[in-house]
Amino acid sequence: MSRFGRICIYCSSSDEIPPVYRAAATAMGQKLVADGIGLVFGGGRVGLMGVLADAVLSGGGEVFGVIPEKLQDLELGHTGCTELHVVENMHTRKAKMMDLADAFIAMPGGYGTMEEVFEAATWGQLNYHRKPVGLLNVDGFFDPIVQWVDHAVAQGFVRPVHAELMAVASTPAALLAKLEHASVPGLEDWMSPSSQE
Repeated sequence: MSRFGRICIYCSSSDEIPPVYRAAATAMGQKLVADGIGLVFGGGRVGLMGVLADAVLSGGGEVFGVIPEKLQDLELGHTGCTELHVVENMHTRKAKMMDLADAFIAMPGGYGTMEEVFEAATWGQLNYHRKPVGLLNVDGFFDPIVQWVDHAVAQGFVRPVHAELMAVASTPAALLAKLEHASVPGLEDWMSPSSQE
């Protein structure tokens, strides 16, 4: 049985993407259902968000969407969610998604996806939460991010203790296995009055 009741997954709202990413979203949704894990997501019916939510719902799993009023007014919300939370803005959306979830995963996406997963990682680094974060590296999509982390560690911008703050794997099963055993370093283990973020 998974340690996670719900996992928040950040992913693309674009429909103009190669089929490999859609297949990965379906596989991710099916794996969540198989492990008895509920989905928390951005509440959209389009792009990978829609594919992912549909995969969980079709397997009988629970789906918790969180969408800003502005996007809901454009009729972009997924109407099949177990619960759809309509919130005031993007800041409220992200906070609500973090509160609802026990872990975070980024699938391939654009600016919004990257902003969300880096915020989740940063909040974990600073112990505003102690929930693990992962990247589903479909078809090498996140290879440049992995390289950037290595470079940032080598240059002293990211501490070695945070080098693996975001777990990385290419399949849903492998990533969930990593997250099951992941831990977030305690602030007291690395922060001192003289250190900098």
